[in-house]
Amino acid sequence: MKVVFVRHGESTGNAGFAASDHSAMALTEVGRLQAEAVAASWASPPDLIATSIYLRTQFTAQPTIDRFPGTPMTVLPMEEFTYLDPSRWNGTLRSERLPHIEAFWKTADPTYRDGPAAESFEAFLGRIGLTLETLLTYPVDSLVYAFGHGQFMQAVRLVLLHPEWTAQQTMENFWSFNLCHPIANTAKLEVVCSGGEWQIQSEELAA
Repeated sequence: MKVVFVRHGESTGNAGFAASDHSAMALTEVGRLQAEAVAASWASPPDLIATSIYLRTQFTAQPTIDRFPGTPMTVLPMEEFTYLDPSRWNGTLRSERLPHIEAFWKTADPTYRDGPAAESFEAFLGRIGLTLETLLTYPVDSLVYAFGHGQFMQAVRLVLLHPEWTAQQTMENFWSFNLCHPIANTAKLEVVCSGGEWQIQSEELAA
């Protein structure tokens, strides 16, 4: 099995606009052009197209869906990591949230939740495992194009690069790793599974 994870195109949030619902962010014009470029870049038709529940991944996938009509589709638990409670932070700019973002990562507590609508890092890693397990229910020779999010893809990278790490070790290293090795909008991460073992095959993270 081969899965090509693709980060969504530039969203209004990426462009610096405040959002009241982070799951419903639209793409900017740049993001729409990026999505079209992704659709044109594929060398082979997929056996499955997957998105997260967030609209920006579905909008990014749409040109690929249009290029390969009839391809089965599914929604996987690849949504972005919501570690700050939305009830406290919706409608704010990233610059306003940054001190609280940095404080969250400094705790390095994978069980910590910022509020009832937030997710712990431990639960986030659980979604990584669930996504990979779900993909393995498809035929072993499947080619999957999976449209997701930057932090989700980054976590996939770390889990596959360091399977021996505990959740705490992964969290301790996540923020600095993400800053040093960012995943751009519509960047790709290709992973393969053989004999039940996942590994990274290639990275096009600069988009």
